[in-house]
Amino acid sequence: MIGYIKGKILSLSPDVALIETSSGVGFEAFISGAAYDSLAGKSDGALYTYMQVREDGVSLFGFDSKEEKEMFLKLISVSGVGPKMGIAVLAAMRPSEIAAAIATNDVKRLSAVKGMGKKTAERIILELREKVSAVSTEDGIKVAPSVDVSAGDEDAVVALMTLGFTRQESMRAISRAKASGAVSVEDIIMLALKGM
Repeated sequence: MIGYIKGKILSLSPDVALIETSSGVGFEAFISGAAYDSLAGKSDGALYTYMQVREDGVSLFGFDSKEEKEMFLKLISVSGVGPKMGIAVLAAMRPSEIAAAIATNDVKRLSAVKGMGKKTAERIILELREKVSAVSTEDGIKVAPSVDVSAGDEDAVVALMTLGFTRQESMRAISRAKASGAVSVEDIIMLALKGM
């Protein structure tokens, strides 16, 4: 089982990283949003990884931290959530945001992830509520109000995510738009898009 890789970044996109280790082997991994952010602009990098072995092939999934990998393992423990969906959730949200959404029964926030339906979001909340709250403090995940957003902001986030931006990119753009004086949801979205 490959649990960690470190080496030269040969190629990087928001979805996939190719890292060549010192042995000369290149590992291609589907990556989370945080992993992409931490590798972007660098020539060398490291990932915590999860290896999926199936009849039709082997896939590697990469994460920025142990906490992120732990959240991924929790997500894929839910029936109907596979590794591709797990990494899609982590591409759109940070572990603290996922924990907050689960703790506050925020189905809308989870179902905004591309490819996730309402029923899957509800199942994640139902099956992980106790697991996430039980480990939230020891993993350093805070389910604090600081990750909450207003209804208007959430509508803007969902709109931007529908256009293909990650939750993190959307939140940053919305913060900049509001700092520039945007108030209505429409103005926030328009200014956010200009700043993307």
